[in-house]
Amino acid sequence: MRAFTDAQGRTARVEYLMPQGAGAPRLARRLTRSFLAGCTDDTAADAELVVTELVTNATRASDSHCRMSLRIDADELTVAVHDDGPGLPRLRPPSQSAESGRGITLVRALSRRWSVEPHPQGGKTVRAVLAPC
Repeated sequence: MRAFTDAQGRTARVEYLMPQGAGAPRLARRLTRSFLAGCTDDTAADAELVVTELVTNATRASDSHCRMSLRIDADELTVAVHDDGPGLPRLRPPSQSAESGRGITLVRALSRRWSVEPHPQGGKTVRAVLAPC
């Protein structure tokens, strides 16, 4: 973990190297909850769901670790997850019978905006911007 502080000494951004595997989303939720301890319950719950979906997608897309960062600015909370896996996430039409495929739809619904940045050497960073604390 790396933590960065603002001028008042408050933690404004953290970065985590997440383990590969099924436990990564659970750890991401716990770390997010801890980082957002002073935020409203609604903001924290939305952020926990967003990191769960993004970290789940990243661990499925890549055979290596993913990185998650959380940043609080005056007017927004930014969640970013980077993985080295191929391909880009995409919105899929909802399906009542599918057991997966709703993650990016949830991220889109809970975020003010979201984006995908592909990297020239492979992999991508997915960002979601949520309401402030």
